[in-house]
Amino acid sequence: MRTRRVVRRVGVLALAAGVIATIGAVVWAEHPMEAEPGPLAAVEADPAVHYRDRGDAVVLTPERPTGIGLVFLAGARVDAAAYAWKLSGIADRGVGIVIVRPRLNFAILEERPLRDFERYDPAVQRWLVGGHSLGGVRACQYAADGQADGLVLLGSYCAADLSQRRIPVLSIAGSRDGLSTPTKIAAARHLLPADARLDTIDGAVHAQFGDYGKQPGDGTPTIGDAAVRTAITEDLAAFLTDPATD
Repeated sequence: MRTRRVVRRVGVLALAAGVIATIGAVVWAEHPMEAEPGPLAAVEADPAVHYRDRGDAVVLTPERPTGIGLVFLAGARVDAAAYAWKLSGIADRGVGIVIVRPRLNFAILEERPLRDFERYDPAVQRWLVGGHSLGGVRACQYAADGQADGLVLLGSYCAADLSQRRIPVLSIAGSRDGLSTPTKIAAARHLLPADARLDTIDGAVHAQFGDYGKQPGDGTPTIGDAAVRTAITEDLAAFLTDPATD
């Protein structure tokens, strides 16, 4: 009887520990790295872009839309608003942007179809999907499922095999990224179509693809945030205006 009570007590303690760990993980996930106020204020003050926070997504609607849109998935535990400024350069040029705030702030847990987010900008006729870090991994899965007309990766790489798919792909890396390192991105190159574009921003680190402060394990940048934003904007503009993406 005593042995049975001990076993029962150990089981209860193990269950309690598991519950506490689960609660702790959820609380941790629900407190993402927040957007820095300065860059976010610049987006909100931009007359060429209408900024809206819809709860499950941040939406950048251009004053002069081109009919092209990008559903973008945030990196792990990074709030969607932290990507608004870096992506607003392309929104200034008429591209509709919907930055997904995924479930528990982990894009890999996001199961909603892209059309759930595309409805936020009915003016868009052609949608691409993209993401940063873990958000890019999930974006690759959406692309593999045929839910988008193109794929954009920022500081990220695919786990899904897109090598045989006819889909335009742009991958932008940071040369000093300490997390999605250039070596890791190169190692996953075979999963992308042969004509995928791989660009590198010299001196950029992982966290500079958004605006949420420093990130543990990242490198040290040798380029400013404004220059990174310009590089992202120009790379995306060239990619989206190329006939191969039409």
